[in-house]
Amino acid sequence: MQAPTLRRTFRAMTSRSYWTAVWCGFLVLTIGLGVRQSFGIFLKPVSAELHVGRELFSFGTALSMLLMGFFAPFSGRLCDRFGSAVTIAGGAAVYVGGMVVTATMHTPFMLVLGSALVGIGLSAATFGPVLGVILRLAPPHKAALAVGICSAGGSFGQFFIVPLASVLQGYFGDWRPTMWALTALAVLMVLLAAGLNDSQQIVAARKAKGGQQTSREALREAFSQRSYVLLVVGYFVCGFHVAFVGGHLPAYISDKGIGLSLFGVTLSPAELGGWSIGLVGLFNIAGSILWSSMGARYQRKNLLSLLYLLRAGVFLAFVLAPLSAASVLTFAAALGFLWLGTVPLTTSLVGTMFGPVHLTMLNGFVFLGHQVGSFVGGWGGGVMFDLQGNYDVMWWLSIALGLLSALLHWPIVEKPVVRPQLAAQPA
Repeated sequence: MQAPTLRRTFRAMTSRSYWTAVWCGFLVLTIGLGVRQSFGIFLKPVSAELHVGRELFSFGTALSMLLMGFFAPFSGRLCDRFGSAVTIAGGAAVYVGGMVVTATMHTPFMLVLGSALVGIGLSAATFGPVLGVILRLAPPHKAALAVGICSAGGSFGQFFIVPLASVLQGYFGDWRPTMWALTALAVLMVLLAAGLNDSQQIVAARKAKGGQQTSREALREAFSQRSYVLLVVGYFVCGFHVAFVGGHLPAYISDKGIGLSLFGVTLSPAELGGWSIGLVGLFNIAGSILWSSMGARYQRKNLLSLLYLLRAGVFLAFVLAPLSAASVLTFAAALGFLWLGTVPLTTSLVGTMFGPVHLTMLNGFVFLGHQVGSFVGGWGGGVMFDLQGNYDVMWWLSIALGLLSALLHWPIVEKPVVRPQLAAQPA
């Protein structure tokens, strides 16, 4: 079969039933990331039960994020080689195993082990593999909207699951039943992976491209491009922000004793912390879709620079404003609009630069940069609190890193790489 015919076949396959994958991916991200983001609710009770400082819990969370990033390229390689459905299902099963270990833990070792397994599992059930499916299945003129809607699933998880965990924590008066409820919810990810089958599209893409480029050659090509390296480094900042705020904002609000009483409804500081993370997720549903849609009309690297610049401004305003329930909720809403809009922009930018054949693996290495930042932001928050009794340094570091990332994304060249040695070969 000639290459043009293969390309037509590939386009025909990608135009069918991609919305099934979008909504299955949406729910996988909702559960996987929502449950993981809810771990900040357990920081204080778990640390108290184990009689350890916040650094240990923060280390476990940070290690989970680091392993999630470290295994992301390998998970991406498995997706590109064997298909995403089986890879995502396997990762979800490991995730559930980590949740079981965490729910039954009685020692610091079990806390770290459970977090590690959750991170390894989530490496195969997070944005890179899921959005890779959407980019393969959706027709080009629908890809931006489909990716934006699917990536909003992670935000919906924050909006729905984190407050739910906070409410269950208050209802049970114990963190273990809440953790078991979240574990049961995580089992659904294994079943939802069946709707993320892209094995036919992967085969068609390889044939359409002639199969000329190996994984090693793809990696060598990517890391020889300054734009790709800048994406990896810049994504570090996103991970730092997400891990620090997601892991420590509830505890920060609780430490400050900031509650809320409005229209007869009273929220304790702990409950307000959970709802603040939920509000971040709610506003990011609109943010993810909007930033992704703008990526179809404007250069994504410029949008990324603007997004990080606005993040720095939001952090600065929160630090300078008097702390109150109103400032907390305003901060959560504003940051939520900018929260994970980086994901569809960065993921699709990698696809534009390098094509679909090794897309998930290359996105995995970019995501590794994100998760290294998550490790530093998550663990660093706990270390600084145990050393200084506050998060002041972390807030100012978040501002500085936002400005740095805005500068790093500006010089990125947003166009497909030139491969004269491959173009010269017959299809």
